Amino acid sequence: MTRLTLTLLSSLGLGSLTLAAPFSPSAEGCTREALKAHTETLLSAQTSGNPAALIALQTADTTTPFIYTEDFKSKTLSSSILTTAQKIDHNRSLLDTTQCATYTEIISATDPNTPRVIGTQMRFDSTASKLLKIETLVTQPGDWLFNASATLRYARQEETIWVPIPESERDSRAVIQAAGDAYLDLFNNKSVVVPWGTPCQRLEGGAYTGRGLPTDSCNVGVPSGVPITNRRYVIDEVLGSVDAFVQFASVPDSHEFRVEKGKLRLVHTLTVMRK
Repeated sequence: MTRLTLTLLSSLGLGSLTLAAPFSPSAEGCTREALKAHTETLLSAQTSGNPAALIALQTADTTTPFIYTEDFKSKTLSSSILTTAQKIDHNRSLLDTTQCATYTEIISATDPNTPRVIGTQMRFDSTASKLLKIETLVTQPGDWLFNASATLRYARQEETIWVPIPESERDSRAVIQAAGDAYLDLFNNKSVVVPWGTPCQRLEGGAYTGRGLPTDSCNVGVPSGVPITNRRYVIDEVLGSVDAFVQFASVPDSHEFRVEKGKLRLVHTLTVMRK
C-alpha cells in the first residue's frame, strides 16, 4: 500500500482496517472468482462499518471517475451506509462476468440498532481490478412493506432454490433479461405476455405470495399505469437470475428474478419510499 493511500485512509478515519490483499487481474479478464472476492469485500465492509478496502479499489482514472449512489442520490463511500456497522443475517450475490458487475442482497434483521434490507450493484473494469461504480438501495422501517424478519425467514426458505443451474439447462442472458423485462413492462402495459412459472414465489418487502404449494403463483396482480424506467441490469446465467435497479414511477427500486427454462420462478423486490 502506498504512503498516499495510507494518508488518504487515515484522513477519512478509515486507517484502522487491515485491507485484504489486492486482487491480481487474470489473463482471462473478469472471472466469477474475482467478482465473488469483491462481494466478500463488500460484506466485510458492511459488517465492520469500514469501506476502506472498497475505497482502495476505486478507479483513479479521471476520464471515468468513481461513482457512488445511495437510494439514487450521489454520496461518497466515506459518508455511506457502509460506514454503519451492520449485523448480516443473510446474503446472496449475482456475478455477471459479461458486464463485470455484481448484485448483492443483504438482510440485517437482528441488528440491535436498525434492521435493514440492502441491495447493492457494483461495476468494475474489464479485468475486475478497478471499482467503477456502486449503487445501493437501503430499505428500513418506513419503506414499502418493510419487514426484515419476514424477509429473512422467506429468503432462508428459498436457499435450496437459489442454486446453480446445470450448464446444459441454463438460459441465455437474453432469455433471462426478457423474462424480467416482461414482468416490469406489465406495470405499464397489461397486454404484455409474462412467462409465469409454476410454482413461483414473490417476496415484496416482507410480503410473500408463496405457501409452499406446487400451484404457487407470482401472477397475483400488479398496479396499472406505472412506468418502470432507467433499468440497470446484473445478469448471472449460472444462477439463472437478473437484478434490475429501476425508477419505479418516481421511487428507487430493485427487482430481482430467478428464471428457469425461460419462466419466472422467484421475484424479490426492494422499494425505497422514505424521502
